[in-house]
Amino acid sequence: MANREPLIISDKDEMRKWSRSMRSQGKSIGLVPTMGFLHQGHLSLIQESHKHTQLTVVSIYVNPGQFSPNEDLSTYPSDFLGDIGKLKSVPGGVDVVFNPKNLYDYGKNDGFENTNGQEKEKTVSCVENSGIGHETWVRVENLEKGLCGKSRPIFFRGVATIVTKLFNIVEPDVAVFGKKDYQQWKIIQRMVRDLDFGIKVVGSELMRDEDGLAMSSRNVHLSLDQRGKALSISKSLYKAKVAAEKKGQVDCKELKDSLIHAIQEAGGTIDYAEIVDQESLEDLKEINRPAVCCVAAWFGNVRLIDNMEINV
Repeated sequence: MANREPLIISDKDEMRKWSRSMRSQGKSIGLVPTMGFLHQGHLSLIQESHKHTQLTVVSIYVNPGQFSPNEDLSTYPSDFLGDIGKLKSVPGGVDVVFNPKNLYDYGKNDGFENTNGQEKEKTVSCVENSGIGHETWVRVENLEKGLCGKSRPIFFRGVATIVTKLFNIVEPDVAVFGKKDYQQWKIIQRMVRDLDFGIKVVGSELMRDEDGLAMSSRNVHLSLDQRGKALSISKSLYKAKVAAEKKGQVDCKELKDSLIHAIQEAGGTIDYAEIVDQESLEDLKEINRPAVCCVAAWFGNVRLIDNMEINV
């Protein structure tokens, strides 16, 4: 049933109490972690959660731990009331929105809080802030090294740590992540396996706008002209996929060179373009097993990521 008002919880002890109460009644819980400013891609994750569990919790938390001092934490878009409205429109609804103020707070008020767009100047990167006592991090050492990890060396440390915290607070049976953040999805899968979390990690298919651009909260920062040029990412990925699957072109260097040229011709700046094994994320020279072509590129000041799986 749509238009159902979700319960909003901000206190982590209250969140844990709710989850344990529901599980004591025999109900299963799905978690969809988000940083807010929701779009249809996020809403599709909720619908995926409904397939696996009876109850769904959506977390909305802009995680300072995954931003370095020179990144866009202070400008990350947010619209909490708009997000609640979107969640109410999802068929089947959402049971709880977990919206903590600060998951790195241990009793000290250092101006380090998640503000959902209000008084953003108080929000700083976790690595900049001192005196709050947080010094424990979770790392998935090999999977985090390549792709986005090359240019964002603390990013996946922050992701793995905050997801661990959310898992410990919400205690879900299932967690749903979008395949748009392919490396993130694989890292969380590996973390859950290695640390023996009793949680099933589900990867939900990447969602695109009608023009083919991968849905992202950062798309709002693109000008109309930049958005048009950014379509070169999905178009060149699709061209590489067709070349490999339909035409037998499996040399990774040739495929990557063509992809990079198309994006640069459109005015984009390449962060990386790689073809890697779907499980290990290791670079491939030739596509002789399930692969994924991953791209990160800048258009203006906006960094966009996208990928397509290739199965030959």
